[in-house]
Amino acid sequence: MDIDLLKTFVEVVRTRHFGKAAENLYITQSAVSFRIRQLEQGLGVNLFIRQRNNIQLTAPGERLLPHAQMIITGMQRAKVDVALADNMHKQISLAGTPNIWDAFLQFGITNIVSAMPGVSLVAEVKAQQESTRLLLERTLDLAILFDPPKVDELVVERICELPIIPVSGYDTATNENFFDNQYVYVDWGTTFSLWHARQFTGKTPPYFRTSTGRIALDLILQCGGSAFIPKVLVEGHLETGELFHVKDVENTSRDVFIAYHRDNEQKELIETLVSLLTQMTPSLSLK
Repeated sequence: MDIDLLKTFVEVVRTRHFGKAAENLYITQSAVSFRIRQLEQGLGVNLFIRQRNNIQLTAPGERLLPHAQMIITGMQRAKVDVALADNMHKQISLAGTPNIWDAFLQFGITNIVSAMPGVSLVAEVKAQQESTRLLLERTLDLAILFDPPKVDELVVERICELPIIPVSGYDTATNENFFDNQYVYVDWGTTFSLWHARQFTGKTPPYFRTSTGRIALDLILQCGGSAFIPKVLVEGHLETGELFHVKDVENTSRDVFIAYHRDNEQKELIETLVSLLTQMTPSLSLK
């Protein structure tokens, strides 16, 4: 099966629009239509229900999608494996959610690269569900997550606890007005959401919501406001007086987990990487 046909299929699924898929693939819209027809003819099924401004997957299309994604990912990884530089002997891939990169991985990725000579490292930003799927398909070696997947095929280990503290751009912020001064809600995962709902029922709704701590930090630095942000991410701003730790608002924390397939053939490399991730843990104690 032509890999380009599968790539076109996945892009149409993603955009739900033949014209947008064509733009993203740098081909004409007629070429997209031709590739989809080729794929449908080869499989003997219709993959899309085509209506004006409304493209939906058929049942066979739904079944094809995970296989197409797995084949494309596998081909991409195979190309990288084959094209490894002469001084690289092995490859290992890891992924983290955007918030994991913001609050944890960015602080030690250079140390990991330095400590693993001869290993080609692939580091990506992936959503939780996609990371879990890729681990199960064995096209991803290691995922770093806040919410550990409960899947028998995966090994899950806790590697650290990440303190998350209430900070504000206003030195007058207190427990009474913390949520009233442009409060930014950051989605730090399921456990945080449940804790937040229990602790702060009835408080003023946030004026801004985001799934990325870096966005929240930049926003309150530039526009003022308050948010729960990992201590390691705001330490420098607390020291310079740009932000203030609102100490009479309760702190919280998130556990950081790693997950990998229990039958992964690169166990030795994974164990080395897990050890490095544990060692790179920044100073996380609350002062």
